[in-house]
Amino acid sequence: VQLQASGGGLVQAGESLRLSCVASGSIFRIEAMNWYRQAPGKQREMVAGVTSSGSTIYADSAKGRGTISRDNAKNTVYLQMNSLKPEDTAVYYCNVRAMTTDWRINDYWGQGTQVTVSR
Repeated sequence: VQLQASGGGLVQAGESLRLSCVASGSIFRIEAMNWYRQAPGKQREMVAGVTSSGSTIYADSAKGRGTISRDNAKNTVYLQMNSLKPEDTAVYYCNVRAMTTDWRINDYWGQGTQVTVSR
């Protein structure tokens, strides 16, 4: 399973970004789809997640500013982040838990997309 994330970039504080991540490969079913981020010198942390049934969870830092969604037909997960702050600067990674066509369930990670928020 391969994950391709996109949508990062350099924005000013207060602006918005929409991240996308497409999963491809020998996928039978995708269960959870998540976004994590890692800022320089900090541990990777979960930003938001969405289950196969559409239930969502958000880190406190994303509540009220972030919206995670998924398009099951496209094996794609999105993260809309509004009112961005400099402290949102990080590499954002998508993560999925998927069952492949050989009936194995594993976690997969994308390569990350850089989000930089200037003051």
